[in-house]
Amino acid sequence: STPSLAPPRLPGAPVPKPCNLMIFTVVSYFERCSEAQPPRDRLALDLSVRLHGQHLARELVLTAVRGYLEPPQPHKALALSFHGWSGTGKNFVARLLAENLYRDGLRSDCVKVFIATFHFPHPKYVDLYQEQLTSQIRKTQERCPQTLFIFDEAEKLHPGLLEALRSHLEGQAPENHRVESPRTVFLFLSNLGGSVINEAVLNLLMAGWSREDIKLDHLVPQLEAEIAKSTDSGFGQSRLVKENLIDFFVPFLPLEYRHVRLCARDAFLSQELPYTEEALDQIAKMMVYVPKEEQLFSSQGCKSISQRINYFLP
Repeated sequence: STPSLAPPRLPGAPVPKPCNLMIFTVVSYFERCSEAQPPRDRLALDLSVRLHGQHLARELVLTAVRGYLEPPQPHKALALSFHGWSGTGKNFVARLLAENLYRDGLRSDCVKVFIATFHFPHPKYVDLYQEQLTSQIRKTQERCPQTLFIFDEAEKLHPGLLEALRSHLEGQAPENHRVESPRTVFLFLSNLGGSVINEAVLNLLMAGWSREDIKLDHLVPQLEAEIAKSTDSGFGQSRLVKENLIDFFVPFLPLEYRHVRLCARDAFLSQELPYTEEALDQIAKMMVYVPKEEQLFSSQGCKSISQRINYFLP
């Protein structure tokens, strides 16, 4: 089984109360028993407070999830594809979504995390992987009214596995809508297209744009084109992409110095440790910034920040 990646909760964040699996209602989504704040509001708060430098991902993920959970019976699974450099928040948003939909977050029996190179390492066993994957999806959907499947390193998934997923992402025929089916969310996490996103963001910033004024229209067309023409990955050539079964491609922007400082602050807070502004600056300066001339973006995003704070403990 995949180990939990969840860190300690930040001080002041809502603490889930013990209860059974959340029961779905159209009005309140998957409420946690007596917890007063509906998950849609808590997800908005988490994305606003805990996710740094990703206004596009924050808005798109929140809108997509709300739109999917509101209808009484959605006609297909929700498929989101997260793209960007390592350390920009793709796994973090996946974890926040799991925490907001399930009391046990990533540890829930209704959440399955697959890492391409770990769970499906040998191409010669792809037929076996297909059977196992299909069986696990089916059994999870039979057990849970709401399921979440996360595929990390999606660009490294074998084409046969991507093909096996196609039937799970396709819409239901109208006559089948009478049969209640589980709500299913698929998240694909990938570095594919990260360089195109970074180049587009760099050009806009150098042209005088504010980061917060960058819109999806500035990035998504270029991102989708890059994914579709990629020959190094089966993802862009898969029918998931070619048949428009991915509902939204979500760009994660490269992180700047100020965002790395915020990640460092959160790392201290998550462990309830004191910090100084000087320590935040020192940690942020430990990262490598690119391009070489401008040095605007952290080449690792916020990855490894939590380990770096150990240098500043008493």
